[in-house]
Amino acid sequence: MVGLSLFDGSNDCYFHTGKRGHHKYWGTRMFKYGDHEVLQYLLSNLNWWVEEYQMDGFQFHSLSSMMYTHNGFASFTGNLDDYCSQYVDKDAFLYLVLANELLHTLHPDIITIAEDATFYPGLCEPTSQGGLGFDYYVNLSAPEMWTSFIKNIPDHEWSMSKIVSALMGNRQNADKMLIYAENHNQCISGGESFAEILFGEINEHTPGSTESLLRGCSLHKMIRMITFTIGGRAYLNFMGNEFGHPKRVEFPMPSNNNSYSLAHRCWYLLSNEVHHNLFSFDKDLMNLDENNRLLSRGLPHIHHVNDTTMVISYIRGPLLFVFNFHPTEAYERYSVGVEEAGEYQIILNTDEKKYGGRGLVDAQQHLQRTMSRKADGLQNCLEVPLPSRTAQVYKLTRILRI
Repeated sequence: MVGLSLFDGSNDCYFHTGKRGHHKYWGTRMFKYGDHEVLQYLLSNLNWWVEEYQMDGFQFHSLSSMMYTHNGFASFTGNLDDYCSQYVDKDAFLYLVLANELLHTLHPDIITIAEDATFYPGLCEPTSQGGLGFDYYVNLSAPEMWTSFIKNIPDHEWSMSKIVSALMGNRQNADKMLIYAENHNQCISGGESFAEILFGEINEHTPGSTESLLRGCSLHKMIRMITFTIGGRAYLNFMGNEFGHPKRVEFPMPSNNNSYSLAHRCWYLLSNEVHHNLFSFDKDLMNLDENNRLLSRGLPHIHHVNDTTMVISYIRGPLLFVFNFHPTEAYERYSVGVEEAGEYQIILNTDEKKYGGRGLVDAQQHLQRTMSRKADGLQNCLEVPLPSRTAQVYKLTRILRI
């Protein structure tokens, strides 16, 4: 950005002059979207990345900093007047429309993602209907909620209701919602990844490290699984987070004395048992969607949210999900409702030893048969074993006709 602004020897090539040329808080440069040369440069740049490097999608970060001259740092009440005020940068809006039109016309399979904290009403509406034309918008509440929980709130005080509310987002627009557990701030912008917060650098010889690792890895798996399976129709992961990369990626800059020490991903960590186990779990979690087309199905039916027992259960497609977030309480026969009577088989369990778990649910408990009594407003129920800090996925394997 800095080099581009000085490209022609002046300080404002491609950018607004004066205060408007700098982000109000970040100090980064703000493009002058009304100039044809700037539009040509930005649009051709998008196309170049697709043709040269076969990029299959773009995430437009912090759209509010582009769309409003106050960079999005203003109060938004949801009133339409907020989005049509004197602070709207109409040229920036036109650029976003053109960007989506160009990308989707030249590359029909491309995916565009909008990150906008102001929830602009036409974000994912077609450009032909006056919208900006994005395929998905990001649920920003999810990573903020998880970060707040694991950094500031004791495990036994986690609210199941808040977890479900944050992950579900706005149900009216859920078909267009993309969700992730960790955001870019925890990967490339100086923040801490979940792994860094939960267990940091792994030293198995430190006193108490075994219990700390078990807690951290258990929550890491559960957080990713519920985020992936309960939200909208799209999920995003920042490279390395899936196996618990403990450090952010940070490019050389004055604040780190222009060091390259963090400007890479530590792929060698996969030879470590802990990171390998987390990677294996994430791979099987992705296969869960591949084999059952989970994200392409309708929204989940959330039928059990208990803040006292710290258990969440929901049904999505043919699968039943059960989470026990309680740090100490285990339940031998926990009742959750199901609609269809039959036999249900565990197909994914966060506590399996191959994922670094304790293996407390033995093979004989993997198959459960429904009981003919109502639970959670549904016709039948399962009584399932639920060790503390574990989650299970059941699939109906045999229907029983009563």
